[in-house]
Amino acid sequence: MPVGTVGSVKAVTQEQLRSDINAQIILGNTYHLYLRPGTEVLRKAGGLHRFNGWERPILTDSGGYQVFSLAANRKIKEEGVVFQSHIDGSRHLFTPKTSWISSAASVRHYYGVRRMPPYPSEYGYAKRSMELTHRWLDRCIRRLRETESIYGHEQTLFPIVQGSTYKDLRRASAEAIASRNCAGNAIGGLSVGEPENEMYEMCGIVTELLPKEKPRYLMGVGTPWNILNNIELGIDMFDCVMPTRNGRNGMLFTWTA
Repeated sequence: MPVGTVGSVKAVTQEQLRSDINAQIILGNTYHLYLRPGTEVLRKAGGLHRFNGWERPILTDSGGYQVFSLAANRKIKEEGVVFQSHIDGSRHLFTPKTSWISSAASVRHYYGVRRMPPYPSEYGYAKRSMELTHRWLDRCIRRLRETESIYGHEQTLFPIVQGSTYKDLRRASAEAIASRNCAGNAIGGLSVGEPENEMYEMCGIVTELLPKEKPRYLMGVGTPWNILNNIELGIDMFDCVMPTRNGRNGMLFTWTA
């Protein structure tokens, strides 16, 4: 899925996305859209589809990776995440409700707020992060039901499996996520520095537990060999800024060296 962090894929026109690439879906990022152009601008425009002129589905992620990368400028608590803007240093609170409002005002497809532990993580920290993510998920599900009537268009929630590289946590999280019976499911907290073999091992564990009839989305993975190996494990959807970023800088991936 091509990544349009602030609602538009850089260096690629909408016509190229539709006709040449035939992209069925593009991405936006809740954290970046929330800060700029901002929820109110998107609301006045009639949502992100109207704002950027894209008529096909749009996925927005939780903003969890951005909050994770702002480790020195954020505080995680039960209510949500307090963070400092990388733009002007202003402080903001992301909760399952406020993050959902930002996203629901702009898009149709959304992947709830999450707490993503870094790699490596101590077992207790990874477990607490996973449990907090599950509690936030239930708040997201409640918010989804409210916003469906508010915004009047279809929205889909993919909850996110966490658990770092601990097998028992990944199994517990996958079972908890599957039990919510959402339209699809995502796998997060990988491709954050762990060895590739550990990523494949975690995906293998999770895909055995997530429903096979529903889409399974591995977040933030984008090298050709990672994609092919994970497809073999049962992953259906991927996103990564790397292909377009590398392309803008003159690097192409081919079937030969």
